[in-house]
Amino acid sequence: MTALNVIPKGEDEPETMDAVVIETRSVAKIVPTAEGELAILEGIDLEINAGESVAIVGASGSGKTTLLGILAGLDVPTAGTVSLCGAELTALDEEERAKVRGEQIGFVFQTFQLLGSLTALENVMLPAELRGEAEAEQDARDLLAKVGLAQRLDHYPRQLSGGEQQRVAIARAFASRPNVLFADEPTGNLDTRTGATIIDLLFELNAEFDTTLVLVTHDDRLAARCGRVIEIDGGRIVG
Repeated sequence: MTALNVIPKGEDEPETMDAVVIETRSVAKIVPTAEGELAILEGIDLEINAGESVAIVGASGSGKTTLLGILAGLDVPTAGTVSLCGAELTALDEEERAKVRGEQIGFVFQTFQLLGSLTALENVMLPAELRGEAEAEQDARDLLAKVGLAQRLDHYPRQLSGGEQQRVAIARAFASRPNVLFADEPTGNLDTRTGATIIDLLFELNAEFDTTLVLVTHDDRLAARCGRVIEIDGGRIVG
């Protein structure tokens, strides 16, 4: 296996806004189709610094969700290089990429991705439990209190509204104390009022935990809250 050179958490010197935590060079994603090869992404060069909040926007099919998956190490590019928190993801196998993801990132999905057989508390505890942390339950209780669900700890996802499920998902994402939080359309399945509440909550926790935030969204309100907007069109960065 390739040796990992990952920026550890909790170093004496805190990350600054000048520290690059995500970097891509000439990233491309090409997939075969019945009509021939389809280029989903082409020539993607970008840098994201520690502490930034970045929105990736673009029309459906523009390649923004594919790019998010590649930045997070959930997918691999056809060409180019991707670095996340000091680890060159494109030089790692899936097991090594999973290790980097587990140590460095949190993820919030449009469809919540909660485990239906677990309560809200158990869903949030899961990342810390998998790492063997002794304070997993108390940390999960504290996080659920922060997102306003202190009275819903023992409820299963089916017993929660969409907004409540997304609150649980956000608490779970921060339970791993990530250096980088990725979010894929976090308000996409929510009504306008609930979505606005989730946006506020996401940025409040992001500031509290000093996390780098990278998200894909169609929501203009959410994009406007970010410090930088990257527009994708036809698989290329255009703005």
